[in-house]
Amino acid sequence: MRLIAKPLTSEAFAEFGDVLSAPPTPGRIYAEAALSSRRAQAAPSLSFTFKTPNALPILSTTMERHQYSSQSFVPMGGGRWIAIVAPHAADGGPDMAKARAFVARADQGVTYGANVWHHPFTVIDQPGRFAVFMWKDGTTTDEEFVEVAPFEVDLDGDAA
Repeated sequence: MRLIAKPLTSEAFAEFGDVLSAPPTPGRIYAEAALSSRRAQAAPSLSFTFKTPNALPILSTTMERHQYSSQSFVPMGGGRWIAIVAPHAADGGPDMAKARAFVARADQGVTYGANVWHHPFTVIDQPGRFAVFMWKDGTTTDEEFVEVAPFEVDLDGDAA
């Protein structure tokens, strides 16, 4: 299966979560409505990650979800990156036939909604640093990784 990453917009991504960005003029935008934890005992978790770029097309067989927590990725420098998402299939795993890929600018973050299937974080242009926020309770339900049929992701002609 081959996915073509389209530009990340709030409207196109709404089914899966929220697009995060700083205001275009001096001021502040609040994004707490995008954050959620479905477990009272889970504690907030803020981590920082550094990733090296992947070559295009991206080839993978992995998807993940955080069943009870949203997960936010906020860029702290770097270039473009890819967000790959999929709705639930009838069998409960990701429905890769309906998967979508988005190319995010260096100034855009996302919050995946709780229980949203997504690909592990992937940068494409240059090394990237991100802040990652979610809730964890230390159990196996904090995150779930599954193997799916092989798929590849590339950019459309306008995004390349």
